[in-house]
Amino acid sequence: MYLLNPPDTMAYINLPTQLPGIRGLMAFRPTIAAPLNGLAEALLRTDEGISKGERELIGTLVSALNGCVFCQSVHGAVAQYYFKNQPDLIAQVKADYHTAPIPDKLKALLEIAEKVQQGGKHVTEQHIQAARVHGASDLEIHDTVLIAAAFCMFNRYVDGLGTFTPTDSAFFQERGRKIAEETGYAGSDPHQ
Repeated sequence: MYLLNPPDTMAYINLPTQLPGIRGLMAFRPTIAAPLNGLAEALLRTDEGISKGERELIGTLVSALNGCVFCQSVHGAVAQYYFKNQPDLIAQVKADYHTAPIPDKLKALLEIAEKVQQGGKHVTEQHIQAARVHGASDLEIHDTVLIAAAFCMFNRYVDGLGTFTPTDSAFFQERGRKIAEETGYAGSDPHQ
């Protein structure tokens, strides 16, 4: 269990526990945790339109673009859980999703997510039409924009309060497995 921050990496505010990333913040503000976890559950734990793995991949890319190591590591691990047969996929998407071995529709959706990360006004009708040409539905486009926007908020929440990020990749792999197989987001207890 990763409960203690190294002394030189304490969060900017006094948290009741030294849980890593957003988990410590949610333990600090449980009334905020419930709706944030509910939003993550609604956006990421469905295969309606785009798959759970694709949804996690969108969040991972946005988090990588924002430089949020905690979020890109956790959600990259969840995405990797869903893309078991493609061990290098997450790294390839983060390096250059345009050349990654993913469907053109997903590339077009990731392009929209990247534009949302830069600012909502960076999304143009051309980006939307490119996604539609590759078969994206209005629901898939909607959810891509909302996932990208939500991850910008989550990333800024985590990094804006200087939370602790573990350096052990095993931590993230186990969290990813646990989220995918057991708890999801709405049922996630930040203390575990």
